[in-house]
Amino acid sequence: MSEVIKVGMADLKVCISPDSITTLGLGSCVGIAMRDPVTKVGGLAHVMLPDSTAIHNNSNIMKFADTGIAELVRLMEKAGANRSRLVAKIAGGAQMFAFQNKSDLVRVGDRNVEASKKKLAELKIPIIAEDTGNSYGRTVIFYPESGDFVIRAVGKEERVI
Repeated sequence: MSEVIKVGMADLKVCISPDSITTLGLGSCVGIAMRDPVTKVGGLAHVMLPDSTAIHNNSNIMKFADTGIAELVRLMEKAGANRSRLVAKIAGGAQMFAFQNKSDLVRVGDRNVEASKKKLAELKIPIIAEDTGNSYGRTVIFYPESGDFVIRAVGKEERVI
């Protein structure tokens, strides 16, 4: 019997097929799903902020795109994934509030997407699909067996990327 593993906000988890992994309420946060297609090891990070260096005395490395993605890769390798085979899909990064101000403070979703893409590029992990931006929240489920990343949003058709 397969298990659906839940990832909280500012959290990450690793699973092995046939298990799947889910997170709720991606607004400006970004969900980064990765898998090794050979070993079927998968992982999902729910990052809240782009850059850990901007916050002092914060011990939760899973909260940030730069440190959370690196930690997810480390744990996936520990579970048997090979970094050279990892591929990623990302979702979230919405602009949840309609502000006229284009300040970086209100562009958290865009900044989270940019930081996630930058870190994945640094680690040479290709992003093979994404569903980011817009102005609505998402709930996601990731299946390491197939690589399907199911995106659900209120009032929208369910998407699989």
